[in-house]
Amino acid sequence: QVQLVESGGGSVQAGGSLRLSCAASGYTYSNYCLGWFRQAPGKEREGLAAIDSDGSTSYGYSVKGRFTISQDNAKNTLYLQMNSLKPEDTAMYYCAADRVWGCLLRDYRYLEVWGQGTLVTVSS
Repeated sequence: QVQLVESGGGSVQAGGSLRLSCAASGYTYSNYCLGWFRQAPGKEREGLAAIDSDGSTSYGYSVKGRFTISQDNAKNTLYLQMNSLKPEDTAMYYCAADRVWGCLLRDYRYLEVWGQGTLVTVSS
């Protein structure tokens, strides 16, 4: 059974940094896309960053240049380094996995596996 477990959320002041982690277990596909998404209250879920199994990365416009996605294959862990955080970054952050590349380009509702989310709060 595939499981994704996020951690690393918390409260931070504007301008600060956080690193989110997503531990994956039971995911053995050779081709995959791993992505980070977020959802603020009353808003649609937003794709932030994704990494395909060939190592290529993609970013959403709102976080490009501030957030960095990476993975440690030995630890089966996905990361999201978030710098220069803004109050508008406040949201629940989720990681997701799918067997098809380019998960930021597709409707998030059809991605195969989701974690439970970790809350990030940025105060001004």
